[in-house]
Amino acid sequence: MEKEFDTYLRIDDVTVDRSDVAMLRAIDDRGSLSGAAEALERSYPRLQQRVVELEDAIGPLVERTRGGAGGGGSSLTDRARDLLARFDRLVAAYEGVARVDETVLSGPVVDRDGELATVATAAGEVLAVVPSEAAAASVTIRSDAVSLHAPEDVPRAEGTSVRNRFPGTVAWLEAGDAVARVGITLEAAEDGGAELVALVTRRSVDALGLEPGRPIVASVKATAVRGVEDRGTDGD
Repeated sequence: MEKEFDTYLRIDDVTVDRSDVAMLRAIDDRGSLSGAAEALERSYPRLQQRVVELEDAIGPLVERTRGGAGGGGSSLTDRARDLLARFDRLVAAYEGVARVDETVLSGPVVDRDGELATVATAAGEVLAVVPSEAAAASVTIRSDAVSLHAPEDVPRAEGTSVRNRFPGTVAWLEAGDAVARVGITLEAAEDGGAELVALVTRRSVDALGLEPGRPIVASVKATAVRGVEDRGTDGD
């Protein structure tokens, strides 16, 4: 597959492409729409209009602060950061030559809310989509569904969809031209041996300063974690 393919996300009637992602990242880097327009050499009115178009379809993406001692500015919402993470995962899936790894964790179902069940695993409790009849389950986490965050920059729980969060430490990193496979030793693992693999873009590697020994928090939406009944695990 050509590396210069057109990557985009389709949300209702709006298409989010590389230029939109570059715009949001420039707003984040520069702290204002005007600064982003200058950095990208775009017209400020057109950039502002594009933000409005995206927000009409997706919801609030930019928080604006007016005047005051700090002079005002703009910052990204958790919704915007989630959108950027989704785009990065899409790029990783299509540009990556690395295989998609799967982490499988097993344990009894200890709580349930409809289709979502809480499974007590060696790496801690995992919220996943699990068959209603299962008393125990094996849950699978794909590496291209994992997002990584600096410990001090984990999205607020009330600002995002229900997520599993796994504090840990980078154990190893295999970087290609476009993407990297990152192995994470999970902090909550009872025997210290449970490992989660994430597939991220090289941009994320640089932005997060990923290297062995780096503390990191992995997150995965509950709806992206699928479980099957595990008859070999005691559910009592």
